[in-house]
Amino acid sequence: MAPFSLMTASASWLAKSFSVLSCTSTLARCTSVPPAAYINSVKWLTSQASGPPKRPLNGYMRYVLQQQPVMTRHNPEIKLVEIIRTVAQQWRTLSPEQKQPFQEASLRAREQFKVDLQRYQAQLTPAQIQQQALEKRQRMAKRKAIRKKRELTNLGKPKRPRSPFNIFMSEHFDEARGTTMQTKMKSLMEDWRNLLSHQKQVYTQLAEDDKIRYKNEMKSWEDHMMEIGREDLIREQTLSTMKKPAAKAVAAKKGTKKVIAKAVKKATATGKSKTTGKTTKSSSVKTVRTTKKT
Repeated sequence: MAPFSLMTASASWLAKSFSVLSCTSTLARCTSVPPAAYINSVKWLTSQASGPPKRPLNGYMRYVLQQQPVMTRHNPEIKLVEIIRTVAQQWRTLSPEQKQPFQEASLRAREQFKVDLQRYQAQLTPAQIQQQALEKRQRMAKRKAIRKKRELTNLGKPKRPRSPFNIFMSEHFDEARGTTMQTKMKSLMEDWRNLLSHQKQVYTQLAEDDKIRYKNEMKSWEDHMMEIGREDLIREQTLSTMKKPAAKAVAAKKGTKKVIAKAVKKATATGKSKTTGKTTKSSSVKTVRTTKKT
């Protein structure tokens, strides 16, 4: 679901840009190289006069912006996601000569971006620079969280258990009152509040069953993560639980070794004492015999 949502968001952003570009001059066929004037015309999409300059589009994105209106005009029944997928496939089949105008335009925009960025940063106050650094850290943290969530999804991490209200909402969302997501959610919350206690108990029990499902699936998943060497993805409480038996086994092993070492030491000491006693007794007998002879 995550990749599809990301693709949908990208398609929505591109649709807004395409609605503006649809007023430009008539474009060439899909695999033809457009004039340089059109390629440079998308430069304004990468900067803002009132704020920091935005990074310029690469050659591929410029090609997408050029080809999508053509594809939409010739195939109005095809969805935007399918059109973008088709344009991406066309880009891969273009020759280096056909890609060159888009890539050169991207390089020129990149050089201009560097100049604009230096000019913009020179007029910032220390407080603004600090605020921008904070916003950058927040964006990086958000991207890192998105990447981690995507990785966990690809590794098959079980979904968290649902609450009683979430189960109720999933069952009655289609029949909820309202036409928008917000109005439907509002009506479902009102219906949930109006339910009797014995009616809510059904969903409460389903939520408890879902917790058991999640617990069992997480145990199997974390065991698999341990097998493939991804301990970094295992919960801390699970790791501590796993380490306790191992620590006890190590302690028991050490204790056994100590007991064995003590027993060996005691046996050795006993053997030495017996040998010493025999040696002393033998010396005494020899002394007595010598005395008698004398």
